Amino acid sequence: MFLLKFLVIAAVVIFILGIRVISQWERGVIFRFGKLLREIKPGLNWVIPIIDSIYHVDMRIRTMDVVPQEVMTKDSVPTKIDAVVYYQIFEAQKSVTAVENFAYASTLMAQSKLRDVVGKYDLDTLLSSKDRLGNEILQALQTPTDQWGVNVKSVEIKNIELPDNMKRAMAKESEASREKRARLTKASAEEEASKMFLNAARTIAEHPNALVLRQLQTWQEIGAEQNSLIILVPTEFAKILKKE
Repeated sequence: MFLLKFLVIAAVVIFILGIRVISQWERGVIFRFGKLLREIKPGLNWVIPIIDSIYHVDMRIRTMDVVPQEVMTKDSVPTKIDAVVYYQIFEAQKSVTAVENFAYASTLMAQSKLRDVVGKYDLDTLLSSKDRLGNEILQALQTPTDQWGVNVKSVEIKNIELPDNMKRAMAKESEASREKRARLTKASAEEEASKMFLNAARTIAEHPNALVLRQLQTWQEIGAEQNSLIILVPTEFAKILKKE
């Protein structure tokens, strides 16, 4: 009787110890005596205690911050690149058996591919084509990480840090470019104004009364802007004084 109770209690304890709960976003990989047995899905599962070991694998999309890398561009400009990688495990068994630490391995792989890709482009391309560089790094990462059961979703270049002397040189170049555009705009405006003055002079020469109208308009503008006394001399009187 005592033996029966002991066996029942032992069976209940073993059953309770073997209960495993897998969350919805996880997969469980079971090893029996160190050998891969099977993969279990979310929910309530049972394994043999002590004999079976289980690894919980997170199947959600993860983010991996790539350590800022010192990279020399094609035109010999030292830059520091900061990127982030989005990846997801698509095969839990491979992620456990094919690589010791898939997260660490993916990080080192991302750093290596980042240096390789960025070193092929000059600074201007690097600054203007971040999306293009991210896609190229993504393509370079996908093939090796697929063997680990990891799918790289996206690579985003967050920041490109330049040396201080390069920043100053780029600021001077931008300032010179803006000054050049300003001078060209001013020269174009002066050229257009000179053409309009020339056309106005021709019109006045062809129509003498136009000069009188212009004088009246000028007097009106002066009277409206300044509180001063204006003595108007008739044009004919001015001509007489000029002849004398």
